[in-house]
Amino acid sequence: MNVGYVPVITAVGDSKSDLQLYDEAMKLADMAEPLGFDSLWSLEHHFTGYSMIPNPVQFLTYYAGRTRTIRLGTAVIVLPWHDPVRIAEEIAMLDVMSGGRTLFGFGRGAGSVEYEGLRVPMEESRDRFAEIATIVRLALTQKRFSYDGKYYRIPETSIRPQPISNPVERFFASSVSPESAELMAKMGFGMMIIGQKDWESAAIDIQHYRATAAACGHPVRPVMALANVIVAEDPSEARDLARTHLRVYMKTIDDHYRFSDGHLAGLKGYEFYSRMAKTYSKTKAPKENREAPAAADPAKKKAGDLNVTGTPAEALEKLRYIHELTGASDFLGQFCVGGLSFENTRRSMRLFAEKIAPVLRNDPAFAPRISDERPAANA
Repeated sequence: MNVGYVPVITAVGDSKSDLQLYDEAMKLADMAEPLGFDSLWSLEHHFTGYSMIPNPVQFLTYYAGRTRTIRLGTAVIVLPWHDPVRIAEEIAMLDVMSGGRTLFGFGRGAGSVEYEGLRVPMEESRDRFAEIATIVRLALTQKRFSYDGKYYRIPETSIRPQPISNPVERFFASSVSPESAELMAKMGFGMMIIGQKDWESAAIDIQHYRATAAACGHPVRPVMALANVIVAEDPSEARDLARTHLRVYMKTIDDHYRFSDGHLAGLKGYEFYSRMAKTYSKTKAPKENREAPAAADPAKKKAGDLNVTGTPAEALEKLRYIHELTGASDFLGQFCVGGLSFENTRRSMRLFAEKIAPVLRNDPAFAPRISDERPAANA
């Protein structure tokens, strides 16, 4: 199982300027290759203080020049927000400049503030995603191509530079809803699970993805899994850090996406997201009115908690559970979560690299799977 590092540059309150946040995030990203992470990823978001990377390819091009071996991935480029020819050109250029060290994740996006600001009708996102993905695939695999579709009409043309190899074999797409999993499978993309719902539900989506991809004649690849990580040596400190900063993280998500107000209800293509309103409305409730925490049943905690937290041993146990359900080939960690300090993020990264990553890479129990057959419980 490979391990990836995902920088998160999110403003929490007004304690730090955007320049300070970027300075710290770039210092942490500089650590990824020396610590032995296999990949470095970039998100895409616009207009708010949530994960402020409006151009993931630009961000990764900078690191293409600062690194030598680490793979560079987008998690994700939100295709409906972009011109397909320009995105294909940017992908090809990064592929050439990095020596082919690229992985490309795509998604539809769920932020209405971003769709409004970029002047793209949100209800068209699914159809636009499929059309743009088709064009990008053509542009990167054909010497010359043309396209006549609903949203784009492209005369015969070609992109230069040509990518080093076929990057389509390195295409992934994020999936939160079951409908997205089916769409990605039909397009032949690998699947990237973003930890926004319980891992058991994600495992059901993965089964459907694998069956759909196989039925469409596409190679079935192991999935990638992305989640938040907070680890510390002291169990009490690890719990306190997770409790504090994951609560803040949930609030920053809802401040950006506004899931809690239910505005996605009835919006074409976002039916699944409308069900998330109840979950995120808890972040708006007064502290004293919040539901009491669930009983400390390890099985329930393991199933219900989306994140990888605790001591290195506890975090590793959670990763065993995630891998048992998903068979993932890569685990991508977001370490700077909910305003976690630079010092604690750096320490968490080092602990993960020293005590968890070697097990993920070397233990046969973490070998990637493309079937639903799982190892025996005591294997």
